[in-house]
Amino acid sequence: MRLIVIGAVAAGTSAATKARRNDDSAEIVIYEKDKDISYSGCGLPYYIGKEIEDIGELTPRDPSFFKKKYNIDVFTGYEVLNIDPDLKEVDVKNLNTNEVFKDKYDKLIIATGASPFIPPTEGIDNSKVFFLRNVQSARNIRNYIDTQKPKHAVIVGTGFIGFEMLENLMGDGIHVTIVEMQNKITPNLDEDMALFLENALVKKNINIIKNSTIVKINDESVTLNDNTILKSDMVIMATGVRPNTELARDAGIEIGVTKAIKVTNKMETNISDIYACGDCIETFSTITGKPVYRPLGSTANKTGRIAGDNITGGNIEYRGNLSTGIFKLFDMTIANTGLSEKEAIEEGYEIQICHNIKPDKPAYFHGKEMIIKAIADKNTEKILGVQIIGYEGVDKRIDIFVTLITYGAKVDELFHLDLAYAPPFSTTKDPVHYTGMILDNALNNNRPIITSKELKKFVQSDVKVQIVDARVSKQYDESHVDNAENIPHSKLREAMNKFDKNSVVVTYCNKGVTGNAAQNIFINHGYKKVYNLSGGHKFYSSIKNI
Repeated sequence: MRLIVIGAVAAGTSAATKARRNDDSAEIVIYEKDKDISYSGCGLPYYIGKEIEDIGELTPRDPSFFKKKYNIDVFTGYEVLNIDPDLKEVDVKNLNTNEVFKDKYDKLIIATGASPFIPPTEGIDNSKVFFLRNVQSARNIRNYIDTQKPKHAVIVGTGFIGFEMLENLMGDGIHVTIVEMQNKITPNLDEDMALFLENALVKKNINIIKNSTIVKINDESVTLNDNTILKSDMVIMATGVRPNTELARDAGIEIGVTKAIKVTNKMETNISDIYACGDCIETFSTITGKPVYRPLGSTANKTGRIAGDNITGGNIEYRGNLSTGIFKLFDMTIANTGLSEKEAIEEGYEIQICHNIKPDKPAYFHGKEMIIKAIADKNTEKILGVQIIGYEGVDKRIDIFVTLITYGAKVDELFHLDLAYAPPFSTTKDPVHYTGMILDNALNNNRPIITSKELKKFVQSDVKVQIVDARVSKQYDESHVDNAENIPHSKLREAMNKFDKNSVVVTYCNKGVTGNAAQNIFINHGYKKVYNLSGGHKFYSSIKNI
């Protein structure tokens, strides 16, 4: 069998090496139009920021490595121009000599990846404008910083790349302004969590401009759509990517609803003996089963392995993804998995939300707080999605939630997890445990919670709401929820008779625990509609601009 692979980054090399492990007699050829192969694209921002000094650490494998270890021929600087499925051949161009030749295949894998989305902006071709997508673009950005010494930069977009570039440019002493076209930052977070993160960044004196786009770029500045002019010596366009599907489309391969290549769970296209994998394909959600486009290195490697296995007689099937993501931003870690609140509502779920603020380990071991937003289905009681903003230990918790969602865990099961505990690593009841307890209490134990957004709607409606601040008076005097009455938890039992048992009562403290204790007192004294404020005053005050 002769196997041709188009593309030699994550998916293509993963597919080829898996095929080789299954079939040592196959002829395997990879064509790659770039000169760098099998590199870690996710590490490129850290090379730009000099956290990784040698870019060779991100490109540890060259064609000779694949030839020596796997007997795979990798040709860099070769572009596949056309696929003929009937003749089972491809037209290939040597970009160094401009020679075009034909090559025959028995099986073909398309791993053409994705390219940056280039908005139609005046001046977008200016030499100070950069898109970070491959190793050469990282080299170009690093060289520009070293030689031109920019003082001001504008980053367009607040996805993973935009924020990773923010940290690394600021580490070089560059003053950075972020421009985001949406009304919130970070597409993988809900509005409340995005605003919580934004407020944390504002405290670091980071300038963020939302609901804006760049309409013009010149040598010393950029102009926004409202005519604001920002001083800028360089521009990083982190505006997302689009799947490279032209080659597949021209060959008659079906494109999916996400505008990426449609494949089966074995990475088969609609044309016999042609497979596809990586950033050029659409996958599907583990939760909903619906098509999604999630171009991530982890998914590319996984789908590449599946393609290589099935093309050589294997039977691995793709089982979907949860759109899990994580990134580092200064001393913070931001992660998400599963459905967001917005997505869950759009899918028709009746949801229960909680915001849980807990430290990753005890204070005496320098624990730092993380906020966990969890979304559960009220009908099945299964976890649908989780978002976390914190410092240490976020990666551990998000991976636990990924596993729980993947295997359909219900909220009451979280408390019973036998998680590893020792003070240097966690608290006795882990933040994961607490999240399950809060959701289980809300769904099954008559301890409803109310979000900050829901509370504001309550207050603005005709419904009579009694809001009780159960903190000590000093905390209340510093800041409190509008219309709240301060009755510290220790004095609450004495004040029971002053409230109307038929009205709605909302209790809160700083983060939720004492608010829950106050809620218990009200319920035990016969009050029927008592809510605890999700995330407490700390979260409420951090997102009060919503």
